[in-house]
Amino acid sequence: MKVVDLDCEEKPNPLKHEEAFVRSFILADKQARYLEMLASAKRRDGFLNRLNHHLDYDPTYAVRVPPSKQNDRDIEQLLRECGAPDFCHTISSLARWDGLDLPLQKALELVVGNNIGTVICCVSGRLAYWESEDLGERYILSKCSTLR
Repeated sequence: MKVVDLDCEEKPNPLKHEEAFVRSFILADKQARYLEMLASAKRRDGFLNRLNHHLDYDPTYAVRVPPSKQNDRDIEQLLRECGAPDFCHTISSLARWDGLDLPLQKALELVVGNNIGTVICCVSGRLAYWESEDLGERYILSKCSTLR
């Protein structure tokens, strides 16, 4: 697989990533509600809780990570093949992980296998990783044709 250049900046912009994630990967009829939840400190927890089980993602852009590749190194390789940069932004139901800007490798080491609803935004509105609380529910959400 070849690397796809998605014209991303080196360091993420948290608000840009979160809004772009919703606009790109959440079903159109749910986007306004999700954006309202993200914009409100009081309602943000409602959005974060949805990361655990009931994220209304658009299946058009979701690729389930195969069981044999559900580890941080293989997921990093899949993301890099779609142009993931060195830094990412996290959106997480676990407060200590929410809103972090981290090196991609570090973020994946934290998140993968812990089954805590978390999104790792790699390229704003173009590439993300989502891990649900449900066992084995790990997805790459991508506008990159390499994975589909």
